[in-house]
Amino acid sequence: MKEIPEFRNEDEERRFWSEHDSTEYVDWSKARRGLFPNLKPSTKTISLRLPESMLEELKLLANKKDVPYQSLVKVFLSERIESELQKHDPQKIKG
Repeated sequence: MKEIPEFRNEDEERRFWSEHDSTEYVDWSKARRGLFPNLKPSTKTISLRLPESMLEELKLLANKKDVPYQSLVKVFLSERIESELQKHDPQKIKG
């Protein structure tokens, strides 16, 4: 295996890996999946217009589940996205 060079910054490293094959530097057969249980994904604030009746129904459902309505919306969206992705790629492994 070739030795991975020292990089001065992320841009230099990014350029290097865009031009080189990592299999010459890393034995991927020895790789293990990393777990980062405390890592929180980046979020972005958006504005979403909903009919008032839909928002009230969401709040009612969220209240019954004892969760904030915005959290419930994220759960609903996540479940639907996963379902749609499964339709298009049944072999997709969630992770």
